[in-house]
Amino acid sequence: MTEVRLHIYDVTNSGSDKTNSTIVQINKIFKDGIGLGGIFHSAVQVYGEEEWSFGFCEQGSGVFSCPSGKNPMYTYRESMVLGITNSSKLNVNQILQELSREWPGSSYDLLSKNCNHFCDEFCERLGVQKLPGWVNRFANAGDAAIEIAENTALRLRQAKTEIVSASKVAYRFLVGVTSSSSGGNDSPGNSNRGSPRFQAAWFKNIITTGAKPSSSSEIETQGGSGFQNHRLQNSAQTMQQNFQDPQRSP
Repeated sequence: MTEVRLHIYDVTNSGSDKTNSTIVQINKIFKDGIGLGGIFHSAVQVYGEEEWSFGFCEQGSGVFSCPSGKNPMYTYRESMVLGITNSSKLNVNQILQELSREWPGSSYDLLSKNCNHFCDEFCERLGVQKLPGWVNRFANAGDAAIEIAENTALRLRQAKTEIVSASKVAYRFLVGVTSSSSGGNDSPGNSNRGSPRFQAAWFKNIITTGAKPSSSSEIETQGGSGFQNHRLQNSAQTMQQNFQDPQRSP
């Protein structure tokens, strides 16, 4: 059993004194002033005088160690005890070997896989509490914002695809109705029920005024009227033929 201690630094490795000074001021305002958080580097000390952390490198493991509280890349800020681990020194060495394989330096990401995420994982395996929320809050907020933006963009692309598909279906339907109407034979004696012309008119009413298709009685009435007009037309033709041929018996 031994104490697990967290060491926290202000991130001042930008190479610009002005930028580094700005980061220190931001951390003072957002962490010390309102307790929200800031831009920090962290490392875990357990068994000995070394602290362990994670950083970027092109090849090999990103896990590294240095004397506790003396990382030359950052400005030391404070330390705190996270708890007591029941892991033996041998067990801790095994955990560090596993983490070294699982955390290559090339996988480092400022928002989703940084030194603070590594310390969280290390503390979880040691059986002690994780880092206080303010240590990595800015990175977590940035990562969440990116995820929300990506999900929103995905939903917009899906909606666009669905709209385009629906438009194509509607277009094919209208083209089919138009083709059938222009190529059909409209004899006076045929009923309009189910005809392409009737379907096109019904669809037009739906998309313009919300009207429903005519009832069956209305269709039958329309069909009957067409049949009566056909009979009147035949009678007129017969009378004309009798007038032209007086010898033909009525």
